[in-house]
Amino acid sequence: MAQASKNARTSSATQKFFCSCGGEIKMKTIFESGKVKNVAECEKCKRTERRPSDFK
Repeated sequence: MAQASKNARTSSATQKFFCSCGGEIKMKTIFESGKVKNVAECEKCKRTERRPSDFK
């Protein structure tokens, strides 16, 4: 049986982050003052940070 190339193999690993309030963290893209920013925001308490790991 032929082997699949390493580029043909797919693995979908998604990680979910949760805020200390219990809400789920979603990444959002914001266009602000001519620049595109990626921001992590809690759905429940609306707290925003630069990346999901900053919520700890």
